[in-house]
Parts: sequence; C-alpha cells; structure tokens
Amino acid sequence: MAADFHRPTRFPPGMFEGFQGGADPAHLSRVAHDTAAALLSRVRSDPDPEVVQRLISYTDRHGIDTIAELWSQASAKSLPGALWRIYLLRTLIRQDPAGTSLAFQRGTEVSRTIDQVVAGAAIPTGPDEVRELADTILHGVFTGDFAVALERAAAFCRVAAAGYADLADDADAADAVRPDRPAELTRRALRLTELADELASCARLWRHDSLD
Repeated sequence: MAADFHRPTRFPPGMFEGFQGGADPAHLSRVAHDTAAALLSRVRSDPDPEVVQRLISYTDRHGIDTIAELWSQASAKSLPGALWRIYLLRTLIRQDPAGTSLAFQRGTEVSRTIDQVVAGAAIPTGPDEVRELADTILHGVFTGDFAVALERAAAFCRVAAAGYADLADDADAADAVRPDRPAELTRRALRLTELADELASCARLWRHDSLD
C-alpha cells in the first residue's frame, strides 16, 4: 500500500480500486483506517492542485461505490467515517442540486442560527452555488483546516435539514400525485440532521487529535 502513496503528485485516478477488502471485519477496518490516513496525510503534505482536483471529482468519474466499500462501514466518529460522509454529502448534493438548493434556501429563511454563515454558501443559493460549495468543502479537506471543512459541512446539513422540515410542513399529505412527499422530505431532514451531528463530532475529535 505504501507505494500507492509514495508520490502524491502522481496519484493514480483509480487509486481506490486496489483495495477490495475482505470478509474479516478487522481487516476491513484496518484497510479503511490505513487508506484514509495515508490519503489525507500524503495529499495534505503536498497538495498538488491536479491531484486534489482528481480526488474532488473522483466520484463523478467512478461513482461512489468504491469509496463506500472502503469507508462506509467505519465508525461515524473516525477518519474514514468522516471522509465517507463528506463524499456522500457531495454526491447527494450533485444528484439533486435543485432540490438541495431549495431546501438550503428555505433553511436560511427559517433557521435562527449562524449555520448559514458557517456553511459559506452564496445567498441566494441556487443549484450552481450548492455544487460549488460541495466542491469547496471537499477541497478544504485536502488543503485547508480539516476541522473547519467538517464544520462547514455540518452547518450546511443543519440548514438544509431545517429547510426540508419546513418544506415537509408545507407539503400536502393528501396530494393524490405524491402522497408520500411529506414523509420523504422529513426523512431527508432527519438524515441530514444525523449527518450534521456526526460531522460535528468528527470536527471536535480532530481538534483534540483524537480522530483516527
């Protein structure tokens, strides 16, 4: 594995494919932690712009399945768990930028916190703005203050969750076309709230040198 991370400026686009895991949970956990730590430390020590951009856009070209195989089973309060959640959030945003931006914009109208400032999204927030924010946050994971990137992601999740909850209240449960719409929006709000809590916990652990 060390050879794959020896020269980060030549990080191969398919760097995740070599780690297929195994049936042993201990082995899977070790691979998850080793790859997350090696990836982050090597890229942050020499943040070549081309390499960083490849990592940001990796799931656009290869999908999120390989990253999920590596990191999705890791503890929510771990380095691989944090990286998985950042990539997952970016994927969710890019899959539905219109819906996500609508929820975030509504969240800025009903939330009474500073989360929208912490998240750093442009106001008003449209599809292009949320896509740009997702890329900016992931970029910060590799080149900026890691805890700040996690906190920005958590803040975004809280604002969007507030927006989805408010949109659910507005939805007509008796709508013959989409009677399940309120429940769907509520589920999104709950999942984003959970994601925000997990990311915030990871940020606190990172600040105390306890995220591994």
